[in-house]
Amino acid sequence: MRPKSQYPIHLKHLILGVSLVFLLVFVLRSSYPQLSSTDSLTVLTNSDHDKRETSCSTSCMKLPSSLSHALIHYSTSSITPQQTLKEIGVTARVLQERSPCNFLVFGLGHDSLMWASLNYGGRTIFLEEDEAWIGQIKKKFPMLESHHVVYDSKVSQAGDLMEEGKGQECRGIIGDVRHSMCHLALKGLPSEVYETEWDLIMVDAPTGYYDEAPGRMAAIYTAGMMARNRKSGGETDVFVHDVNRGVEDKFSREFLCDGYMKKQEGRLRHFTIPSYMDGSARPFCP
Repeated sequence: MRPKSQYPIHLKHLILGVSLVFLLVFVLRSSYPQLSSTDSLTVLTNSDHDKRETSCSTSCMKLPSSLSHALIHYSTSSITPQQTLKEIGVTARVLQERSPCNFLVFGLGHDSLMWASLNYGGRTIFLEEDEAWIGQIKKKFPMLESHHVVYDSKVSQAGDLMEEGKGQECRGIIGDVRHSMCHLALKGLPSEVYETEWDLIMVDAPTGYYDEAPGRMAAIYTAGMMARNRKSGGETDVFVHDVNRGVEDKFSREFLCDGYMKKQEGRLRHFTIPSYMDGSARPFCP
């Protein structure tokens, strides 16, 4: 997720525009709270109106510091996320519908502040393989919640892991990924990752562009199993980036399933995976 190129001007405008729209919505919602059915029949007296204006002047109109940081950063930065404008738009539209929500992101980068801001009021956790990189980002954005993760796989093992993943040990639905016998299951993540029901999961890490890199095989598989094991029911939106590469392409189709794919935009795929915990007999893929 670490970017190397500069902002295309239209991408910078999009991010700044989204931030400003979000700010406008925040201010409007704060300034005009929803009325109950009883309140809607009551005409406010002048004193009531004055009291509301006084209380709102110090709280309703104040911009949260996290959004202030985001606006300042993306309006002045020359660093761009690796995702394109259209790819970012796919996830942003889902966040617009579901936030505030629980959003798990595999990867930490200069786009992380954007994702956390678009999920304002929700919980966004970032999982990163590079401990030194976490330190750099925390210095710049201390408000982001991130955790160091160690992967024991390699891209060169992808073929063997794919074959194992087709076996029953990897396709049985369990309540907790930590109890899985499948080698694709990530069992060493922070406890809160397993104990939280995620509404959105994005797989944009770990590194996967050379044979000795850890690859995203386990991250993709684990994301799919977390979605299927969602206890409260409903659906989980799962996004996989860099599907132009072999591992991301094959593993997302195999373990997130073509039948659950909602959209592909550029190098990004969006899957919507239902909970399997309602007792109904579903095949691993539809």
